[in-house]
Amino acid sequence: MSSDFLQSMADSSRQRVAVAKAMLGTNELLARIRELPPPPPLRRSGRFDLICEVKLRSPAVGDLQSAHATSATDRVLAYGRAGAAAVSVLTEPSRFDGSMAHLEAAVQALVSLSVPAMRKDFLVDSYQVLEARAAGAGGVLVILRMLPRPQLEQLVDTALAHRLFVLLEAFDEADIALAQSLVAARLEQRNLLLVGVNCRDLVTLQVVPGRLEMLAPALPRDVARVAESGVTTPADAARVAAAGYDLALVGSALMQHADPSVLIATMLKAGRV
Repeated sequence: MSSDFLQSMADSSRQRVAVAKAMLGTNELLARIRELPPPPPLRRSGRFDLICEVKLRSPAVGDLQSAHATSATDRVLAYGRAGAAAVSVLTEPSRFDGSMAHLEAAVQALVSLSVPAMRKDFLVDSYQVLEARAAGAGGVLVILRMLPRPQLEQLVDTALAHRLFVLLEAFDEADIALAQSLVAARLEQRNLLLVGVNCRDLVTLQVVPGRLEMLAPALPRDVARVAESGVTTPADAARVAAAGYDLALVGSALMQHADPSVLIATMLKAGRV
């Protein structure tokens, strides 16, 4: 069951899709995609890795833009040079101050480093997956409890058809069971599938202590597992790595850090010990 927060985000997302489709039809979007080179794959090390996030605002924390003067492009480059497996970019405008322009800028900044950008948004329509691919992204996030299964499968299969990796975001055991089922039906493409646990409470939007560790044993073992939210320090990285996570998605902590490359280095070191 979707929370009021996710429901409001889904409603807003549908409105954005309608506007986007009126401006650029699906066939035109597909024509643009056909001219693009293949998207870069996740840059995995074979050990614990990080997906580093660019977001200008968090509903839980507030404005993240003014924490440090570093431009978004410089921050993206810092992430890539420090060893990020991918860079997550918020494109939701109303609560996160994101835009597709931010995704496009991140893709351009990362081209020389062969690091993929991931569109993080409240996706409700496969058109939005095509938007991400047309912008040059290498992956998308799909929130499992936002949509009925047939619509989720449309999102996932559209992404896989265009060689995008998909981060399936779960909040509880029921979400994880759904993720397991989606993965089981797509085992030949499991290298493009990741399952993540978001440990935020969807009512308070606060991190729930212990949720990452509690749900880790339920996660599928044949795909990469991602700890989302609540990983802010090297000690957190070590903790989630020890619990069995292969990656962590880190956003606010990096946005608030004067030199994110330093935090990335120390998190990777701690997670790989």
